[in-house]
Amino acid sequence: MAKKAPRRTAERILEVTLELFNRFGEPNVSTTLISAELRISPGNLYYHYPAKDELINALFDRYESALSELLNAGDSVRNVEDAWFFMHTLFELIWQYRFLYRDLNDLLSKNRRLETHFQWVLKNKTRAVRSLLDSMSRSGAVQIDATEVEATATSMVVVLTYWLSYEYVRDPRRALEPENAQLALLRGAHHVLNLLVPYLEPGQRQHLRSLVLAYAGSDA
Repeated sequence: MAKKAPRRTAERILEVTLELFNRFGEPNVSTTLISAELRISPGNLYYHYPAKDELINALFDRYESALSELLNAGDSVRNVEDAWFFMHTLFELIWQYRFLYRDLNDLLSKNRRLETHFQWVLKNKTRAVRSLLDSMSRSGAVQIDATEVEATATSMVVVLTYWLSYEYVRDPRRALEPENAQLALLRGAHHVLNLLVPYLEPGQRQHLRSLVLAYAGSDA
């Protein structure tokens, strides 16, 4: 059992670090605060993660792995309901690691590894959205000219990437608090999919409106 203790401590450090980063923003959380929250010595923290960047990178690796698995499902989206579920699930994952998006520009300017890996994240998101559009086109849910697919996919990825920043700006004191998560996620899914409205088959367009009313209500 003793051999498992270091791994459990390392896991707990990441759990608490993620919670603190999400709550206060990564720039406002020091390793001293993390060790105090955990009630362990700074030396114990440094034993597992010798630098703050190692904590950030470890959390990002988890996000990147989960994101890669999720994005592979993009080509299985056939209609608006599938797309709604896919986007909402994607926003749930982004919310789980929201500190990355809240402090994105600052993190990228300080962490070269994050900078290069986030470029992959953008490419992978764009690839997945293109697959989603191709799949919905094949099923007849959307009618979009091939020349418009790239620009539409890029626009959807822009909203995916910066939606939480917009939420934060519109209500800095409360936007990223857990109690506001559900409405923020629903608004995000709605506004990404709203970019498809000009291309949706009429029945699918109406179904999107029904989903928005059913799940997001007047706050979407």
